[in-house]
Amino acid sequence: MRNIRILDCTLRDGGRIVDCKFENGLIKNVSEELSYAGIEIIELGFLRDNKLVNYTGDSTFFTSIEQMDSFIPEGTASLFCAFIDYNMFDFDTLPTYRGKGVEGIRVGFTKKQYRNEKEDIIKSLKKVKEKGYKLFVQSVNTPGYSDMEILELLGIVNDIKPYGFGIVDTYGALYLDEMTHLFGLVNHNLDTEICIDIHSHNNMQSSFTFAQEVTRIATANRRIIFDATLNGMGKCAGNLNTELIVDYLNRKNSANYSLDRILDIIDIYLEPIKEVKTWGYSIPAFMAGIYKSHPNNIIYLTEKYRLRSKDIKYILSGIDEDIRQRYDYDNIARVYRDYFSSVYEDKESIKELESEFKESNIVVLAPGATIKDYADDIKRIISEQNAVVVSINFIPDAIKHDYVFCANTIHWSKLVKESIDKRKCILSSNIKDDVEGVIMVNYSSLIEEDSELPDNSTIMLLNLLSKVGANKVFIAGFDGIKQYESNYVNNTFVNRTHGMSIEDTNRIISLMYRKIKSRTKGEMEIELITPSLYDINNEL
Repeated sequence: MRNIRILDCTLRDGGRIVDCKFENGLIKNVSEELSYAGIEIIELGFLRDNKLVNYTGDSTFFTSIEQMDSFIPEGTASLFCAFIDYNMFDFDTLPTYRGKGVEGIRVGFTKKQYRNEKEDIIKSLKKVKEKGYKLFVQSVNTPGYSDMEILELLGIVNDIKPYGFGIVDTYGALYLDEMTHLFGLVNHNLDTEICIDIHSHNNMQSSFTFAQEVTRIATANRRIIFDATLNGMGKCAGNLNTELIVDYLNRKNSANYSLDRILDIIDIYLEPIKEVKTWGYSIPAFMAGIYKSHPNNIIYLTEKYRLRSKDIKYILSGIDEDIRQRYDYDNIARVYRDYFSSVYEDKESIKELESEFKESNIVVLAPGATIKDYADDIKRIISEQNAVVVSINFIPDAIKHDYVFCANTIHWSKLVKESIDKRKCILSSNIKDDVEGVIMVNYSSLIEEDSELPDNSTIMLLNLLSKVGANKVFIAGFDGIKQYESNYVNNTFVNRTHGMSIEDTNRIISLMYRKIKSRTKGEMEIELITPSLYDINNEL
């Protein structure tokens, strides 16, 4: 038996990026091909309590061992396992291992759970062994333990004698010297019969380096397991790439994995997913690493608010470390608003805008593609209504504008690079840089607090125009998002789906539009003058 092996957790940890929604055929084919490629350990997915998950197939959130067994190929030499998050499964319901099928159970628990529920965790771990399974103990965020705490934990692990103990770099925050220190501490104090399992996340591009270094320093009497995923699939920056560690061990450790099969799995099953889902190194992932933040926080800030990287950095640094290691969307939304909505006194700005907009007709140019298609009609309405023209987050090419409204830091950073008269730029106070000479208005007074998408720029502008007493607003380019279409006036805009489906995004913005139209009825008339999915006659 080789002393260094690979555990592929694509179907479990990699699956988080698609909420583990893999089709049954993919699960079966990937598990078979990984086995045929010589991968020694394959993790099929999560095992959850049926009170938490309604399993109907096409998912790697399973509720029974039997469901998982159906995806294991006959005659396989690979060890198949399931992952249980402590407190998400009733260990009393775990059936006795029957000599085939799922053979390994990986149990993960946090430091907080370990401190508060130590005895029950020990009882649960022992129960897995008593049921006949190979037990893997996964200490979530191992770097969060002090050396003394790790030694205490290892004492318990040595007493239980599991199959493996995991060093888990949950936040991808370790540097090489820190990983080697952790490995040395565990290696020196863990029973030599217990495998050391390295599970690293790739936020700072270190996972492959860790694997090479551990391979170099591991002693012959210590069995090592490297967790990896195909193409590094996983939330945020993802994981150690299966194909990289396969090729390395083939070349440097006399392994005999089939790299061709691994590459075929990626081409056939992973590439279609990567066309619609993104993972891998990014600056936000780097921020998650240095601030030891749960990747969901980064994903939420990136997808929902499209923040600049330095804004994400400042927001994360202002959250207590213990809190940012969890994902609480309500909390991260509150922190975001606190960061950007420090109350800005905009009395003078409002007075200036009232002098221009009060009782005036306004044409709003949102950045939808219909701006180009209906340019002549828009110009005619501007002329007929003697309207003031306000564009949102862009400078129109073919239509003369009077003001630009910007509520997004990324779009503003692009606008200031163009020849722009800042005196005619209206900015919300969440924008901090290059704001000399602009008309600044209070961000927190314009957002829709109760909405899941509170800072839509067009809705914010409508709130501002209502506030300054506009008479009638004609909106062009407020198109909505259509899949597989070019939705915007130029390629500096991307579809913001905020981690939701396109349908949900359109529906939520439509509801906000209808509410503001109802709220301003009799005071400010609003009319869409180009085709829009947000039209009140459309049912989304």
